[in-house]
Amino acid sequence: MKTAVVLFTRDLRLHDHPALAAATTNAEHVVPLFVLDPALLGRSANRDRFLHQALADLRDGLKERGANLVVRRGDTVAETIAVARQVEADGIALSHDVTRFATRRQDRLRAEAERHRMSLRLFPGVTVLAPGEVRPGGGGTNYRVFSPYFRAWEAARWRDEVAAPRNVALPAGAEKLGIALPEPPEGESPHAAAGGETEGRRRLRNWLHRIDAYDDQHDAMADDDTSRLSAYLRFGCLSPLAVAEAARRKGGPGAAAFVRQLCWRDFYYQVTAGFQDIARVPMRPAGDRNWRYDDAHALEAWQTGHTGIPIVDAGMRQLRAEGWMHNRARLITAALLTKHLRLDWRAGQDWFFRWLIDGDVPNNSGNWQWVAGTGNDTRPHRRFNPIRQAQRYDPEGDYVRRYVPELAGIPGADVHMPWRLDDFKGLDYPPPLESHGDEAVWLR
Repeated sequence: MKTAVVLFTRDLRLHDHPALAAATTNAEHVVPLFVLDPALLGRSANRDRFLHQALADLRDGLKERGANLVVRRGDTVAETIAVARQVEADGIALSHDVTRFATRRQDRLRAEAERHRMSLRLFPGVTVLAPGEVRPGGGGTNYRVFSPYFRAWEAARWRDEVAAPRNVALPAGAEKLGIALPEPPEGESPHAAAGGETEGRRRLRNWLHRIDAYDDQHDAMADDDTSRLSAYLRFGCLSPLAVAEAARRKGGPGAAAFVRQLCWRDFYYQVTAGFQDIARVPMRPAGDRNWRYDDAHALEAWQTGHTGIPIVDAGMRQLRAEGWMHNRARLITAALLTKHLRLDWRAGQDWFFRWLIDGDVPNNSGNWQWVAGTGNDTRPHRRFNPIRQAQRYDPEGDYVRRYVPELAGIPGADVHMPWRLDDFKGLDYPPPLESHGDEAVWLR
């Protein structure tokens, strides 16, 4: 093959990039391409900023290898075909993805490539194990329950990692086909993580030194003993396979527990591959009923972190400040919205999509459906009592005080139920919202 185009999408890295590795091995010239598609931009200022930072880092890495990142703006399929035709490419390579948008994009790209007599090849790289690599017995296309999927996933043979290319040879004139990469736009969260493979790999190295405590400490909200790699996995700044393999090599209970969490990520990708309406349509319709749509005040209070439930407000304020939220806080805040306030999970999902840098359809939507009782939870009616959760996972109240300064002067676990204090009316903090679930007793 003389010339190949590698279309980057959610795989913004050079290390363990099967599509890029195959192209640089089999083609004389390679055009690394990214298209700033208006259909995907503007949904989250935090993700747009992270994306542009990651693209700048990818561009720098390619320059070190003798190439550059060609950036275009417009419809991804139209711009990719235009570039491929201009460089007389023989084929196009990209990483396979599973959302409805990605699948339609792949189908359109294949049709256009065939029309112009080019090949299109899809590669793994977005997950550890490609969706469909393991399937349930009985002819099912995807697993609906995590535990059997985890056993199959863990026993499967994973593909081999591939090295970053040493050199990438651009065809003559290819750099002139792109636009200058815009400066990163302003995000909404002042303390958001910076994007890019370089930063992601640095964080991974640091995380591997701390991973031993993960099994015991990952739910300790104040200690924050989690990897914080989710955004780098979401944008593909880190290879999920490389992260899982690094943890496996480290070994021990902490690493094993972390790898299990990576499997949860893969689980929802294969769920989404089989159910692409996951962001709007309940997987278990029986649970998608009796939502309240007449309480804009409660929704706004939840969004802004003024529910009067300190552990919930701390999580929601962390989300706005950092573009990230501790996983235990995600469960607690989502449960309050759906199981106690009885507000539609889609409203919560959409709010998370706005702020979360790691927000993607498979995991954000899949987890919201799990908490709401409309998804893959085998116990769809389970409830999270936020006060009990706070007392268990933030026993001294340090997480709450970190993000809810109005309560910073309340010592110890008293911070979780400030309405019981004699001087509560003197605090600049609201009373708790009314619960519409079955456990209103936790507010008394």
